Amino acid sequence: MRVRVEGDSMLPALRSGDWLWVRRGAPIRPGDLVVARLPSDPSRLIVKRVAWEADGGWWLESDNQRASGRRDSWDFGALPPSALVGRVVLRYWPLTFWRAR
Repeated sequence: MRVRVEGDSMLPALRSGDWLWVRRGAPIRPGDLVVARLPSDPSRLIVKRVAWEADGGWWLESDNQRASGRRDSWDFGALPPSALVGRVVLRYWPLTFWRAR
């Protein structure tokens, strides 16, 4: 599955306009980036970092807690596994090239 990042809540790891490959049903561990359904609007997807497992659900956090419009588990609590769509496996756009110096 492909997902486009919108907003600044995951800076510096992800920027608005980045494109991600997401593996549905992949195992989840703390530290992983995941795509989940926003509890208040399940038609919207959010990209967050898994912080820990809590009470049968997952606590998800933004990397940039000061981003305007940020929504994460501090707002809606732990999400049940059924709300997680998949784990981010790769940022494929924009391309990043390394230069030898």
